[in-house]
Amino acid sequence: MAGNITTAPETLTGVNVSVPKMLVDRVAATPDAPAFKYPDNGNWQQVTWAEFKTASDEVAAGLLSLGIELEQRVGIASNTRYLWILADMGVMRAGAATTTVYPSTGSEDVAYILGDSGCRIVFAEDDTQVAKLRERRDELPDLGKVVVFDGAGDGDWVITMDELRSLGRDHLAANPSSVDDRSNEVTPDSLATLIYTSGTTGKPKGVELLHSCWTYEGAAMASLGIITIDDVQFLWLPLAHSFGKVLLSAGLQVGFLTAVDGRVPKIAENLGVVKPTIMAGVPRVFEKIYNGVNQMQETEGGFKLMVYGAAVDTGKKHTAAGTSGKGPSALMKVRYGISDKLVFSKIRERFGGNIRFFISGSAALSKDVAVWFASAGMPIIEGYGLTETSAATCVVRPSDLAFGTIGMPLPGTEIMIAEDGEILVRGPGVMRGYHALDEQTAEVMLADGWFATGDIGEIDDKGYVKITDRKKDLVKTSGGKYIAPGAIESQFKAICPIASQMLVHANNRNFASAIITLDPDALASWCSSNGVTASDYAAQTQDPTVQAFVQACIDDLNTKLNRWETIKKFIVPSEDFSEEAGQLTPSLKLKRKVVETQYAEQLDALYG
Repeated sequence: MAGNITTAPETLTGVNVSVPKMLVDRVAATPDAPAFKYPDNGNWQQVTWAEFKTASDEVAAGLLSLGIELEQRVGIASNTRYLWILADMGVMRAGAATTTVYPSTGSEDVAYILGDSGCRIVFAEDDTQVAKLRERRDELPDLGKVVVFDGAGDGDWVITMDELRSLGRDHLAANPSSVDDRSNEVTPDSLATLIYTSGTTGKPKGVELLHSCWTYEGAAMASLGIITIDDVQFLWLPLAHSFGKVLLSAGLQVGFLTAVDGRVPKIAENLGVVKPTIMAGVPRVFEKIYNGVNQMQETEGGFKLMVYGAAVDTGKKHTAAGTSGKGPSALMKVRYGISDKLVFSKIRERFGGNIRFFISGSAALSKDVAVWFASAGMPIIEGYGLTETSAATCVVRPSDLAFGTIGMPLPGTEIMIAEDGEILVRGPGVMRGYHALDEQTAEVMLADGWFATGDIGEIDDKGYVKITDRKKDLVKTSGGKYIAPGAIESQFKAICPIASQMLVHANNRNFASAIITLDPDALASWCSSNGVTASDYAAQTQDPTVQAFVQACIDDLNTKLNRWETIKKFIVPSEDFSEEAGQLTPSLKLKRKVVETQYAEQLDALYG
């Protein structure tokens, strides 16, 4: 296990003992500062930190009245919303541990997750989620009560959130110190969260994250000095995923306002209302924005396209000069100022006009996309981590946009490259282990506290970490050449404005091929602008003009690849990949084996 190691230049400070104590300290510091805002019947409601604590203590007391004990599991099956956050804090204030469940998860997997984790109580968003629980009730003997956010109780097994809080108020009236007493029993080593990995193969594994994981993450992000109490975060990411969850730790530590609404179709509208200064997202979101703006400019054509093209070119040169260490010349600053006024300022207004930076994680971000956003004055700081490392492990610093890397570790975390190129992580954010899976835990928890990530990477001479691919995703052609599919796929999605997903297929083959799915909205717009008359998505994907455009994008991609990596043939299915079809995880990662199995016949035909 030899290799170079990199650590953060910043010093870690302010790690708390538990999440409940973080809330107590936050209220003591800024009780009347805004904590969260959320939509309610068409209007945005706002709560202070003191109000949030009062409400979460009512939830906690309600759970105590139902008999919840230390570290017992409580599930949350809901989209991202304020009540999710309130329930989660109530669970932790009651000394219990949250088991997160994606609302899109089918009833069979819901029953597996809740049963495997031993959930005693579940918060369910609505009747749809309750119906899944009723369907599998016989498989959940430990599940004593369901608390529904939207909908009515049944007077027995299902109660409403208001009814739970009413129970809590009664419990606090009789036992005023009960929540504080229970919270004080929570230690850094107490279980806080069970997050089940989405599982690209087999059943999902429950990742055990302690209170020390979340308190460390909050302190580490604060120690970077890149976020302040004056920031406004717009949070829409799934809170069932560690990427969304870790952002709550940052807000609790620093004290900034978080506007929360997980309805993806509402993102554009909400940005104009919330006017955030920071927002996190997955690469697919930034790819869609990048391709959408470029395609719109192509459609307008003429003088506007010329001005846009010149601005982008100037922006790239300005960004390159800034990241080179030399800085832009006086003339370059003037040119960029003009470009900013004519083009980039208008793009920023679509995001509310106040964005200081975006945060990207969960998958690799194309360098072309990152440079474009930086040129527009909205830099994306790319981060890296896994559920097993509490999401945030490395991050690019805004003052040093090291494009193509994931930056350096958070303060308090170490990164080492093993002899086979695998990235190893050591630090307080690493999980305790997989729930009730000792053998699987032993496979990744190595000697001296190192965790094996399964990612392949390298550390450059400045200490920046670069991911090349997932260890299990590396493929070898029949000619003995290794190919890293992820890097090729991210490049293509930045080149092709109508692409949605790409899967590179080459293992034991004599050349690389690909399955390429197209984005329905981008495809419809492109077809309208390019004279394609097919009206439905399936017909559009198979249109010769569309296929020729995809081929041209492949040709462009191939100029950037090694000979053995080039894509010789491809398939464009008549439907996009989806979570419902089992092809994507809830965080939009490809389930490669599933897709290759589903399209085995078509792939074989390419090599016939």
